[in-house]
Amino acid sequence: MGVVLKQSLKNVFTTYLGFLFGAVNTIFLYTQILPDSYYGLVTFILASAAILMPLMAFGVHNTMVKFYSNYAQSEQEGFLFLMLVIPLLGILPLFLFFAFFQDLLGDLVSTINPVVRNYLWYVFLVGFAMAYFEVYYAWCKVHLKSVFGNFMKEVFGRLGVMLLLLFLYLDLFSLDVFFKLLVGLYVLRTIIIKLYAFQISRPKLRYVVPGNIREVLSYSLLIILGGSAASVLVEIDKVMINQFVKIENVAYYGVAVYIATVIIVPSRAMHQITYPLTAELLNRGDFFGLETLYKKTSLTLFIASGILFLLILLNLEDLYLLLPETYRDGFYIVFLIGMAKVFDSLLGNNNSILYNSKYYRTLLLFGVGLAALTIVLNLFLIPAYGLEGAALASFISICIFNVIKLIFVKLKFGILPFTKSTFKVFATLLLLAVLFSVFTFDFHPVLSILFKSTIIVVMYLGILYRFEISEDISGILSKWLKKRE
Repeated sequence: MGVVLKQSLKNVFTTYLGFLFGAVNTIFLYTQILPDSYYGLVTFILASAAILMPLMAFGVHNTMVKFYSNYAQSEQEGFLFLMLVIPLLGILPLFLFFAFFQDLLGDLVSTINPVVRNYLWYVFLVGFAMAYFEVYYAWCKVHLKSVFGNFMKEVFGRLGVMLLLLFLYLDLFSLDVFFKLLVGLYVLRTIIIKLYAFQISRPKLRYVVPGNIREVLSYSLLIILGGSAASVLVEIDKVMINQFVKIENVAYYGVAVYIATVIIVPSRAMHQITYPLTAELLNRGDFFGLETLYKKTSLTLFIASGILFLLILLNLEDLYLLLPETYRDGFYIVFLIGMAKVFDSLLGNNNSILYNSKYYRTLLLFGVGLAALTIVLNLFLIPAYGLEGAALASFISICIFNVIKLIFVKLKFGILPFTKSTFKVFATLLLLAVLFSVFTFDFHPVLSILFKSTIIVVMYLGILYRFEISEDISGILSKWLKKRE
């Protein structure tokens, strides 16, 4: 777990730094500078692009991680070059579709909100940039160089958006220019990660077709289905809200979801390095190491996501006082999405195990079915319950999908991520939730959040350390305490 923990801690730092910039954007800048409808439009563009991204990447960002370590060193350069070309199989058809059916698409997405029609090509361009960013980022990850890529993914874009919003506030350009520069920011991010990836390993123009090309393409096609299904599970609610209500509601929903998304920061950071390590363990047939990694990642991520979920819920009332009044009605959205994110984290590196195993085909089909279920649930629940209906649809779909994945790994590998420590962490979180739900502090919202959060975190870490619930966490705390002596 040494290399996992080392790079994960660096990734946690950069990811949290990115989320700090994102929080400033969400709470103080987007909500204060952009009109609600245009903030909703930004959310719609980015969510739609995220759904297109797996198709445009053509599954290459996962395929590269799965197969790279299987090739001899002499074959790896040709394989990497092939990975740069394959995404065009998804990008070119989508480009032609946008070009020839632009009016039809415009009519479809602008029934309630006509402004969306003028920004369809922005969705395509951002999706294109996101796709090749993931390809070059995977290039870095297979060489176990994930930290800079994580910085570009989590920090660079949010810092760039912050600057764009500040320039917009200073009237240095118009709203129309802001949207163009937003697209340019994603393109620039892709160019930078490309240069970094090629510095690690410059591609050679070798037109060598791997002997297992059929297996590679088959895996990529199935990963498209899986990646698209995963994107639908996470992003489709923001897109479908546009079809039923005014687009400013997309902004209100997006803010609530963003608050809950903070919960998966540790998971996103750790998965950057556990994904290639899981692939390597599976390729070697080291199932003892796989089980150890599975349980450790689950416990570590549950410890982190659980306390974040608790801090968010206990401070949500104060946090909403910092937002404009129109953004404050989102407690149940935060609760439902937050619960789903904690469940995601509890599964540890479950996704890495499944997508790098020979059983990925069956799971991908489950994912496609659940993506379809998500769309159906949104069609019924958004008109009936509004924004909370969208959150409920996501919660139900994600929970069903996670239960299926959990059972599948148990049946095929005979392992579960849970240990006795998992239940000890749950009991600790429940104790703190009950204890601090009755305490309120009549301070300024920022002071109240800081004061309450500090007390909760100190008590939480103290319990973890005293009862040695996690070897990794106890080890870090022991080293820190020894330095303080």
